[in-house]
Amino acid sequence: MPAQAADVSLARLDCGTPQAPTAVNQRFSDTYAYGELKLQFVYSCYLVKHGDDYLLWDTGHAMTMPNVAPKVSLVDLLAKIDVKPDQIKYVGISHYHADHTGQIASFPKATLLIGTREWDAISAPEPAQGVNFKPFESWLKGDSAVDALALGPDKDVFGDGTVIVLRTPGHTPGHSSLLVKLAQMGPVILSGDAVHFRENYDSDGVPIFNYDRAQTIASIQRMKQIVSNLKATLIIQHDARDVGKLPEFPAFAK
Repeated sequence: MPAQAADVSLARLDCGTPQAPTAVNQRFSDTYAYGELKLQFVYSCYLVKHGDDYLLWDTGHAMTMPNVAPKVSLVDLLAKIDVKPDQIKYVGISHYHADHTGQIASFPKATLLIGTREWDAISAPEPAQGVNFKPFESWLKGDSAVDALALGPDKDVFGDGTVIVLRTPGHTPGHSSLLVKLAQMGPVILSGDAVHFRENYDSDGVPIFNYDRAQTIASIQRMKQIVSNLKATLIIQHDARDVGKLPEFPAFAK
């Protein structure tokens, strides 16, 4: 008989202090789609519990970042549910920007799940501007394990179809999102920065700073089709309206 699927649950973690509402038309649409719209960006990370294993998705801002640093570190948040850093089996990183990678150095025992092209950028002899490579020192030195995911098939993390790293390039060359299949809530997609806010998603909006326009639109379309086909809930990681669909930590969605 096949092994019984593991219990899977999902928690949201506060990984930065929101800034004042920002006018989004100039930077977040290369077709000037948003008029006078102002939005407050939030910074979120996620903890997936799969049986007895934990996967941390994105690690937010560093505690040293001016203005946007989290009020509480990931290590201290996890301590509230008696999870120690060494218990994190995987750290999945959507992409190499500082607001998603700031606290990864706290989890050197975790295997890093990251797109190959993100890892290539982090491990380049002279990383490009905007590539937050410094917190990855333990992985760069070979002291910690890296699973660099090639552009191609998605990564079935636990081998049972419940937690899948989706290939969603465009924002950056090797950008990923995460699909988590929950028994009660149903499938959930964590967007990384494939999209930045709800209007961005609805209008296939492409920020002017994205790596590749066509890939961005293709990835948004792919997410929309997955949401439709699986009746999934999309969580846009910078949009408080979406993050709020998950219960407040330390509660988990199941």
